[in-house]
Amino acid sequence: MRIAIFGAGAIGGYLAVKLHQAGAEVTVIARGPHLAAIRDKGLTLKSEGQTTNVRLPATDKAAEAGPQDHVIVTLKANGLPGAAPEIAKLMGPETSLVTGINGLPYWYFYGLEGPWRDRVVESVDPGGRLWQLLPPSRVIGCIVYPAAEVIEPGVIEHTYGNRFSLGEPDGSKSPRVEALAQLFAKAGLKAPIRTNIRDEIWVKLWGNLAFNPLSALTGSTLDRLAFRADLRSVARAMMEEAAQVAEALGARFAVSIDKRIDGAGEVGVHKTSMLQDLERGRPMEIDALLGAVVELGGLVGKPIPLCKAVLAMLRERARQADLYPD
Repeated sequence: MRIAIFGAGAIGGYLAVKLHQAGAEVTVIARGPHLAAIRDKGLTLKSEGQTTNVRLPATDKAAEAGPQDHVIVTLKANGLPGAAPEIAKLMGPETSLVTGINGLPYWYFYGLEGPWRDRVVESVDPGGRLWQLLPPSRVIGCIVYPAAEVIEPGVIEHTYGNRFSLGEPDGSKSPRVEALAQLFAKAGLKAPIRTNIRDEIWVKLWGNLAFNPLSALTGSTLDRLAFRADLRSVARAMMEEAAQVAEALGARFAVSIDKRIDGAGEVGVHKTSMLQDLERGRPMEIDALLGAVVELGGLVGKPIPLCKAVLAMLRERARQADLYPD
């Protein structure tokens, strides 16, 4: 099975090593010092007390890799629009696109029964460009749970977790998603196939839409956001608003708000990815994690005033750091 990992950073690098060990023909698409190190010394994974080094093809030019069976995209959500033309070069007639990206995906309304079927989510796909370049019919949804970090170019440290939930937008257990899940299992990864992947997208997004923005605004770690009563009440109120939007779109939550908050807090003294990006001067996933939720709130007639207020402050915080356009 030919697999390209587009954006072979922390999660992408972890996947690349595991799938290579499972016998897949893996190519990584990377750039800069990380790409140079992979070409020179191979890709190294530190996980569960073991260090593994593998040699595999690596390039910054997708056309060199050619058409794949699966393209797994593990970019930050805000990096997808710029990368889409290159990703398209990896897509053959039968290639599936596995979107392991945080937030509300551009394909969310693809084939979804109801009044908004096939609607473009402008916050993450202005003008529907992604929809055109990377047709949603090719998509397999993927929700990423592991934590990993690039500790130096070419070296990935995996901290915890090995679950990658998979799901077709139409809820089917297609041959392509079953084959991919079997490969993940062979690689020692958990890859349950979900018949309603959107529900699980919302469960993960539920925490991210509150904790990531609040951490960027306050500098607080997850334990404080979850367990300080004043901060917890703000996160909880944002999540209550978002739940109204999700449920109006037909999503259902299998866990309670408090259980979701407690689960985040148990991670401990941890900076969210958004806070880390802000501190490092990197663009943040503002629109995929919160902007899209506010957009859909307007779509379904839910006012969600607190989410709107936090979004406005977050965007201004990012503008002050030259990380968001005026």
